[in-house]
Amino acid sequence: MLRSKIHRATVTGADLNYEGSIAIDGDLLEAADILPGEQVHVLNLNSGARFVTYAILAPAGSGTILLNGPAARLGMPGDKVIVISYCTVGDEEARTLKPKIVRVDEKNRPID
Repeated sequence: MLRSKIHRATVTGADLNYEGSIAIDGDLLEAADILPGEQVHVLNLNSGARFVTYAILAPAGSGTILLNGPAARLGMPGDKVIVISYCTVGDEEARTLKPKIVRVDEKNRPID
């Protein structure tokens, strides 16, 4: 089930030489209840690319959305992305689960 998503964040950079992952502003991770090291799916609205990686903590308030390692080939600064986390729950909980949706402005600050 969808647990949370960061909607229409702007990629701020790409670092091919980093081991891998997506660095996300700590304020956004907290708002979306995504933990550092947690698996996330990233959907690039500009290119249509979709990939699975893990979140790493970027400084809170920085607005950072940084694609690292192989993911750096799947987006570029300025691209809009959706970062999604999922969870596994029983049928009863699935019917009442309310995902956290974090919408952001052009500087990747939460607007909700």
